[in-house]
Amino acid sequence: MNYDAGSYDVIVVGAGHAGCEAALAAARMGCETLMITINLDMVAFMPCNPSIGGPAKGHVVREIDALGGEMGRNIDRTYIQMRMLNTAKGPAVHALRAQADKFLYQHTMKQTMENEPKLSLRQGLVEELIVEDGICKGIITKTGARYFAKAVVVTTGTYLRGKIIMGELMYESGPNNQQPAVKLSHSLREHGLELVRFKTGTPPRVHKDSIDFSQTVIQPGDEKPKFFSFETTEEVPNQLPCWLTYTTEETHKIITDNLHRAPMFSGAIEGTGPRYCPSIEDKIVRFNDKPKHQIFLEPEGRNTSEYYVQGLSTSMPEDVQLDILRSIPGLEKVEMMRTGYAIEYDAVVPTQLKPSLETKVIDSLFTAGQINGTSGYEEAAGQGVMAGINAARKVLGEEAIVLDRSEGYIGVLIDDLVTKGTTEPYRLLTSRAEYRLLLRHDNADQRLTPIGYKIGLIKEARYERFLEKVRLINEEIQRLETTKVKPSEIQELLISIESAEVNNAIELIALLRRPEISYRHIHMMSPSPIALSDEVTEQVEIQIKYAGYIDKQLIQVERLRKMEKKKIPDDIRYNEIYGIATEAKQRLEKIRPLSIGQASRISGVTPADISILLVHLEHYNRVLAARG
Repeated sequence: MNYDAGSYDVIVVGAGHAGCEAALAAARMGCETLMITINLDMVAFMPCNPSIGGPAKGHVVREIDALGGEMGRNIDRTYIQMRMLNTAKGPAVHALRAQADKFLYQHTMKQTMENEPKLSLRQGLVEELIVEDGICKGIITKTGARYFAKAVVVTTGTYLRGKIIMGELMYESGPNNQQPAVKLSHSLREHGLELVRFKTGTPPRVHKDSIDFSQTVIQPGDEKPKFFSFETTEEVPNQLPCWLTYTTEETHKIITDNLHRAPMFSGAIEGTGPRYCPSIEDKIVRFNDKPKHQIFLEPEGRNTSEYYVQGLSTSMPEDVQLDILRSIPGLEKVEMMRTGYAIEYDAVVPTQLKPSLETKVIDSLFTAGQINGTSGYEEAAGQGVMAGINAARKVLGEEAIVLDRSEGYIGVLIDDLVTKGTTEPYRLLTSRAEYRLLLRHDNADQRLTPIGYKIGLIKEARYERFLEKVRLINEEIQRLETTKVKPSEIQELLISIESAEVNNAIELIALLRRPEISYRHIHMMSPSPIALSDEVTEQVEIQIKYAGYIDKQLIQVERLRKMEKKKIPDDIRYNEIYGIATEAKQRLEKIRPLSIGQASRISGVTPADISILLVHLEHYNRVLAARG
């Protein structure tokens, strides 16, 4: 028996990393928001690795924070180790990664959500969408509760028809043996959404006291950690190390001898797995020339003995998993606390989404996270914050916010999904971003904080601090442009750092352009009249040293923007455009791009097709103008 349980502006289904960001964004933008999830004890749960960040992913977390989201602040409060990766390379690929206390991370995020004034949390299993005249009006739970809303965001992760697989054992389940969402999957299909079957997996967890750390290599955190949130000022004391070990020939033999029991090779697994996070059995088969693979032992928290065995994701039978573990140096006597498993689940084909993450098929229905075919907490959270923002703006009668590929990795991620789609769980990589020198870890606030402020997620005090930082950067660059130093003042220092001597007075900016000279040297030559933070001096140095490369990318961005400004009307009939290739017509009809820029990025659409489309649009606009 159904009953009316309440009305809201926005309903968010699911409380994973996408759901948390979506619900907080909508509530903080003034919408009465309901977040409903199968189990309130699983809010912001980390079913796989207990970490946040890494290449491209860390950039996304910084962008979420710059927009006013929560993931960066939450991991800064709850990390047990913080490391900046790729420091030997250029700033475009510097990436922050944190080991999380996964239980504290969950608890802190849940507490944040419970304390948000316009956000209500409910436990319940959503089974149906309420759709009337092509518009999503709410949801119905297993208990018959009908909740109504002006916009609904579905962030169900890997729960849709979830199925756990361990060797010959298979059963319906969400992650970590949670209840799956079966009927909601059917409801999405009934309302016209196309679904695909994907697979992901997780490694076993082992007991700390059964590890021989003397046979492993310590991986400590940074002595002076940096943070994900631009608001964080205090570090967490007493970081915990991770440990490195390797698979062996024996490991590889055990796996090879048991491939007939591996579900992914026996045909038991139906879904497509992630290419960039393969299981250990997949790695052994695909890279059979490699004698060993890295295995990281990562603590799951300060108050648990469980260690996550990074690099050993598997769906092998339980007995084989134990044999594999005990063939690895340091794990010869290890006790396995949790078995690794694969999980299959339904995902929405993401080309059915608008760039706002609203579905094209059902008005006022948004989807975000792994349901859109992605992998990773960070990719989920990045979509979640954008879906929450755009659901709120839909309710408020405002235009959607869409980040383009030059504004953020979140823009790259969403554009890839809605324009190109994905045939496997999508993972964000720095190589996917053509403007990655602009999309750096260090400048996420300069790219996105003005947007966060405009939409109401960045508060006035934070925005004023941001403007002050920008002012100090610009003033210091101007000082370096206009200040000259005499040879006699700097010659000794130049000789000491093996930099070419100068014969005449020279601007400080010219010296800083030299590869061997850092801002620290400039400070020794001519200190700033006011104390500058490390954040400010870092920006000054990067902007000066990489000015030529940045300017080239900005020219490319301007070309992109011109293409994006050429909008394509909704009623264009691609099948009637003479000259466009058949494949291109089919792809264009399916995606229905909003602009020439988006059309040019669709797989199967050639430059020749775009030229013909431009001619057709010009004719279309002339006819429209003549009628009007």
